[in-house]
Amino acid sequence: MTVDEIKDLIRAVSDSKLDALEYRDEQTKLILKKNEKENVLVTQRMAVATDSNATSAAALVSVADGDSLYSSSHDVSGQVVTSPLVGTVYMAPSEGAEPYVNVGDSVKKGQVLAIVEAMKLMNEIESEYDGVIQEIMVENGQTVEYGQPLFKIG
Repeated sequence: MTVDEIKDLIRAVSDSKLDALEYRDEQTKLILKKNEKENVLVTQRMAVATDSNATSAAALVSVADGDSLYSSSHDVSGQVVTSPLVGTVYMAPSEGAEPYVNVGDSVKKGQVLAIVEAMKLMNEIESEYDGVIQEIMVENGQTVEYGQPLFKIG
């Protein structure tokens, strides 16, 4: 699925009375959901770029199998939750609200840790592990890259 096809799906859901749309094929899983404010929520587990010229700036197509566009000198060994796309990370559900998690908090697999906004779409970042937040590796409002480490869980 190309970036343009994904954008067309987003527009179609935004302009329709649909509350949700789920698309799957052998390489891609894409879930589009509207929230109460008529924003579209995209949760992406895995997508494969079919066009070698597709850029990560589109933030909706990412390379599978852990290929990362982010490189860092940080120690990213262990259980690390990374950004599935390029965007702005938010540590709380709204301005002035308590953050989803803090260092030392226990988390369960599937628990929301943060949101990454890309192209005015809010993407929930869920924990891939059970454990305790050992380190938060980004700041609220920071721009993040695809594959950039966000949280270290032990």
